[in-house]
Amino acid sequence: MSSAEAIKCIEAESDSFDIVDKGPGFVVGSFDEKYLQPIASRISLTRRLGRYLGSYDVNDLSSLSFVKIPAGTFAIKGKRFKGMMKEISSYDVIRKVGKIFSRNNDVDLENPEQEIRLLMSDRLHVYIGDRTIDRNSFEARKVGERPFFSPISLHPRFARAIINLTGIKKGGTILDPFCGTGGIVVEAASMGIKVMASDFDPEMVAGTLENMDYYGMKLCDSEVLDVADIADRFGKVDAVVTDPPYGRSTRISEKNLENIYRAAMNSFYDVLVPGGAAGIIFPYPVEDKRLRRECMFVQRVHRSLSRHYCVFRRDL
Repeated sequence: MSSAEAIKCIEAESDSFDIVDKGPGFVVGSFDEKYLQPIASRISLTRRLGRYLGSYDVNDLSSLSFVKIPAGTFAIKGKRFKGMMKEISSYDVIRKVGKIFSRNNDVDLENPEQEIRLLMSDRLHVYIGDRTIDRNSFEARKVGERPFFSPISLHPRFARAIINLTGIKKGGTILDPFCGTGGIVVEAASMGIKVMASDFDPEMVAGTLENMDYYGMKLCDSEVLDVADIADRFGKVDAVVTDPPYGRSTRISEKNLENIYRAAMNSFYDVLVPGGAAGIIFPYPVEDKRLRRECMFVQRVHRSLSRHYCVFRRDL
């Protein structure tokens, strides 16, 4: 899911780009440097962004000798992606790369002017670390930090990820018709997206308004409303992003849950502009006859629940 989110962030923030390569733990994109900060400011599942220096056979680093890094001191840090290259010593790799770059630049382990990052994955990927994503801001907005909350709410990082997977641009309009405690609209508003919220439960709409006010954000519109009525009430929107009920309440039977999802998908089609997207989190895979499922990613929560992050597109 992190690679797909990264690509959608690049797409949403840049006028022109190319995905050069992607693989376990990385995406290489080509775009104007001016878009780096806007991309970094909205991405949630990626840890670091930087200037790509190339990918190499870890057993043959000879071609790395032709790569020049900017003037100034450097330090090298390495990461092994999910246990890959277990037979290779990361210390030896860092030492070899450091020896190559130290021919023209001085090493400074305490206060380097640039940080060379190594990702040991399907190959050795080398880049200059330009941005480290600050995850403290997500922690500051997590469930327990809000004045109104439910313990089953999404973590802000994953709320933002499903928003990003729709590809919505800043200034676009998102509707969350199962707003719950407002975690999705809080994230969307913090990204410069116009947000609207509704829920059939008045307490949830009031709680969402309370949380938005707590973070100094405003909803464009809100309503206590059944999901079947959203198109008549809100008109057209660029994206629907929502985390609907999973049957976690004993008041909702499996049959009723299916009826809720069916009514919701019909309403999502009606409320979306042509080309618009719906990012929805389901407890199982869902298909729709009119909305094309663009992608799906599964997150295991515990033995009895998996979240299926789905993006559906209303084609032109």
